[in-house]
Amino acid sequence: MDFQLSEEHQAFADSVARFAQDKLAPGALERAHQPTCPWDAARMISEQGLMGIAFAEEDGGQGGSLMHAVLAIQQVALACPKSADLVQAGNFGPIRTFVEYASAEQKQRFLPDLLAGKKLISLGMSEPDAGSAVTELKTSAVIEGDEIVINGSKVFSTHSPEAELFLVYVRFGPGVGGIGSVLVERGAPGFSVGQPSAFMNGEQWSQLYFENCRIPKANLLLGEGGFKKQISGFNVERLGNASRALALGRYAFQQAREHALVRKQFGRELCEFQGLQWKFADMWMKLEQAQLLLYKAALEGEHGLPSAQSTAMAKLACNLAGWEVSNEAMQVMGGMGFSQEALVEYCVRRTRGWMIAGGSIEILKNRIAEGVFERSFSQRAGK
Repeated sequence: MDFQLSEEHQAFADSVARFAQDKLAPGALERAHQPTCPWDAARMISEQGLMGIAFAEEDGGQGGSLMHAVLAIQQVALACPKSADLVQAGNFGPIRTFVEYASAEQKQRFLPDLLAGKKLISLGMSEPDAGSAVTELKTSAVIEGDEIVINGSKVFSTHSPEAELFLVYVRFGPGVGGIGSVLVERGAPGFSVGQPSAFMNGEQWSQLYFENCRIPKANLLLGEGGFKKQISGFNVERLGNASRALALGRYAFQQAREHALVRKQFGRELCEFQGLQWKFADMWMKLEQAQLLLYKAALEGEHGLPSAQSTAMAKLACNLAGWEVSNEAMQVMGGMGFSQEALVEYCVRRTRGWMIAGGSIEILKNRIAEGVFERSFSQRAGK
């Protein structure tokens, strides 16, 4: 069994790395500390062909694979951690679900600007009373003639302060079978975006309010019974989350390694101290182990969608590795690692958030256990 990248994948990764180091590494620190979207990076990433990597060419994509998209996120993150968010936004998450199920007319209306790095799409999924238990969502949708009327609210939506398009999970009827999704454009009657709030990592989100919001029926993405299709696309989204978490852990590792080679204390380089040597050995093992699970899941998706079990294991491993390694890297670098003059503390804050977003580590463990025992385990309280 060959654990090396194929010649074609390696050539692609090298090409992205050269672009990222040349165009994105300058300004990486400034981008990381601005809460808004770095549109300059978005345009460069689009021009490089890193948006819609695994989408069909007829949809404006590159006709590549999930593995190519994972490699692109990783190489960009190693040069500019914040810019990896844009590669994620152009390949995974709501845009992936949109491309999978949108009509030709919907793609023609919305996809060109999204893939050009001119606009962002946001996912309206979590609600004040429905987070991990997403099937308990209450935001309602009623079809009235040629319109759909929406009422409810959403929270914690990535890119929501700036997004122009929102893929919103809604309830057309009772139960899981009553859940579907719609496309809501910013400025739609009855739709408002609240004031931005900040996460610990500096990223902003806004609450979304729907008060008799009316959208054209043509903006229906998936009607009743669409939840299972949507969630299968969400499983793929986890690979984008996992890729960034692992890449930021690797970025922090490299910064700490360089620091340990030149920083001296007590007349010796830090790398000469056995206590730190063991830290680096542990960090490297965690990164390499998680990398294998990530590549396994991505390669499963070369000719379809990866299994929910594989994506859950990849995300769990990468989330833990990214967080633990970046946190240890910060400890190795001491005050410099803790300072906002370096990006290691940024990596710590970002990787911590991904252990919550896109499926918490506890939910992922539940999913993995279901695969182990080949049965589902309800988390709901008995009636």
